[in-house]
Amino acid sequence: MDKRQLFLNNVAQTSELSMGLEVSRAEGMYIYDSSGKEYLDLNSGISVSSLGHLNPRVVKAVHDQLQRYMHTMVYGEHIQNPQLIFAQRILPLMGEAFEKVYFLMSGTEAVELGVKIGRLYTGRYEVLASKNAYHGSTIGAESLRSDLDFTKYMAPGVPGIGHIEFNNEDSLNKITEKTACVITEVVQAESGINSPEPAFLEALRKRCTEKGAILIFDEIQTGFFRTGSLFAYKKYNCIPDVVLAGKAMGGGMPVSAVFSSNDIMSAIIKNPALAHITTFGGHPVCIAAATACLEELLEKGIGAKVEAKEALFKKLLVHPIIKEVRTNGLMMAVELKKRKYLKHVVEHTIKNGALIDYFLFNNRSFRLAPPLIIEEDQIRDACNILLASMDYAQGLYK
Repeated sequence: MDKRQLFLNNVAQTSELSMGLEVSRAEGMYIYDSSGKEYLDLNSGISVSSLGHLNPRVVKAVHDQLQRYMHTMVYGEHIQNPQLIFAQRILPLMGEAFEKVYFLMSGTEAVELGVKIGRLYTGRYEVLASKNAYHGSTIGAESLRSDLDFTKYMAPGVPGIGHIEFNNEDSLNKITEKTACVITEVVQAESGINSPEPAFLEALRKRCTEKGAILIFDEIQTGFFRTGSLFAYKKYNCIPDVVLAGKAMGGGMPVSAVFSSNDIMSAIIKNPALAHITTFGGHPVCIAAATACLEELLEKGIGAKVEAKEALFKKLLVHPIIKEVRTNGLMMAVELKKRKYLKHVVEHTIKNGALIDYFLFNNRSFRLAPPLIIEEDQIRDACNILLASMDYAQGLYK
């Protein structure tokens, strides 16, 4: 029995359409399968591996911390140096509105804590999310989704959740004195990279302030220079009350965080005490990796190079079957003129040595989110493969 069959027999699946790529190793911009075939990674594990694979600085930080200690006690009970170092490094970069960080393990857990904080701090019940947003896969995070065709299978979800329309200022009238918090992505990812209108973000911030609602920005995909800025709220000069981070934060290690003020973070300390606890949140090895990742991003000036790389992708991705290329930094969606092209483009691209993926809520576009370290020649190689795949798809329907 080969490894693929063992995988299907023993490891729980999430769909009947697993890519089934047998990974042997990964380094830099490339992933290698068991036959030694090289794949240019244009996914970053869905915006995780911004420094590519096995970044030496991150690997060293993990190794060094492993020599000291791993898990010692549940989050918040022991003073652990990696947490202190990371907090002291990142908080000054975020601005005076952010004084505390709470460490967790995954983006969806950060979302759960963010919503908890909104309810606990305000004493209110209603939570508003944006339509066509994705915030994770726990039952609470799934309840924030607007697509009932999906969530009906696990209903009932968490009550008290409504929706506004992204980039629609009129829908902000739904934010009232009953609203505990509004949670939104700054750039909607899974609907196919929809960027915000600056005026919409400004109006959203103003409305939340007027009504006393907590504004939460889910920056789990946009954080750590994916859009060119440390966080996208800086790019748009719109400061929320709470920022959620994850994915690229750990340089490939599982870690997430919630950032806010002393005042707002105090909501989880009492009434009730221990309002959110986590066994592995702030794991010292993961936080050591996060610090190394942040330092590498800053010292190499990687964020400052994102805009030029984005522009090169847009310049090269020109083809008769492309309807639109939407980008925000190195978050990119290539929308095709006909839905039937998509499957062939994705499959042919992977077959020819570049990894791309679909979006959850957009069946005409494929996702590009390469490691931020991608070089010009690799962008040209990637686009050549993509354009050849589009030629192939177009040829099937002549």
